[in-house]
Amino acid sequence: MILKIKYIFTLLFRILFNERFLIKNLIKRDISSRYKGSILGVLWSLINPLIMLAVYTFVFSVVFKARWVGGTGSKTEFALLLFSGLIIFNIFADCINRAPTLITSNPNFVKKVVFPIEVLPLVVIGSSLFQFIMGFIVWLAFYFIFFGLPHLTILLLPLTILPLIFFSLGITWFIASIGVYIKDISQMTGVITTVLLFLSPIFYSIKMLPDFFQKIMLLNPLTFIIESSRSVMIWGGGINWNEYFIQIFISIAIFIVGYMFFMRTKKGFSDVL
Repeated sequence: MILKIKYIFTLLFRILFNERFLIKNLIKRDISSRYKGSILGVLWSLINPLIMLAVYTFVFSVVFKARWVGGTGSKTEFALLLFSGLIIFNIFADCINRAPTLITSNPNFVKKVVFPIEVLPLVVIGSSLFQFIMGFIVWLAFYFIFFGLPHLTILLLPLTILPLIFFSLGITWFIASIGVYIKDISQMTGVITTVLLFLSPIFYSIKMLPDFFQKIMLLNPLTFIIESSRSVMIWGGGINWNEYFIQIFISIAIFIVGYMFFMRTKKGFSDVL
C-alpha cells in the first residue's frame, strides 16, 4: 500500500513537472476568460471581494447586529473575521461547483490522446487560489488600515490551507469523473456548497454552539481549516498540530482516492462524450 501511494505521488509530481508550462498557461487562460470583454479586466478580482466585504459587513453587523464571541464587538473586526472564513471557503466552493462540467465542457481535450486531462482539476485549484490571493490582499489591506501589522503567525497561513488544497483536489477529481456519466450531479453540488456555507463557522464562531453541535461541526473538514486559518490570521494563535496532522492525513487520503478514481474512469470519457 505504501509503495502504491509512493508511486501515485511520484507520478503526480512527474506530471506537475513535465506539464508545468501547460498548467501555467491554462490557469492564465482560465483567469482571463472570467473577465474577457470587461473594461476593468482582472481588476474585478479585487473589486468583487471589496463589494462582498462591504455587503456582508452591512448585513451581519448592521442589520442583524451580530457580534463575534471572543472579539471586541467592533463592526470592522466582525467583517474581517467573516471575510477571512469566506475567502478560504470559496477555494473549496469554486472547485466543487465547477467540477461536474470540467470534463464535459472540454470535449476537445478528452479526444486528444496526448492531452493529460487529469491536469484540469489542477487548473481549477490554481484559478481558485488566485481568487483567494486577491481576496487575501483586500483582507490584509483592511486589517493593516484598522489594526496595523498582523501577527507573525499569519506566515503559517499556507500551512493551514494545505489540507484544503489536497481535499479540494481529491473531491474535484472524483466529481469531475462522475459528472461525465451522471449529469444531475451539477445540480447537487450547488446545493451542497450552499449547505456547507452555513454549516461551516464562517458567519459565526463555533464557540456559540452547544458542545453537542460543536462535535458535529468538527466532522465537517472545513471547520478545522477555517478555524485554524482565522486563528493565525487574526488571533495570533498557533496550530493544533495533533489535529492538523489528522486533517492532512485525511485530506491526502481523499486526494489519492480521488485521483485513482479519475484515472480508472477516464478511459470511458471519450465514449460518453
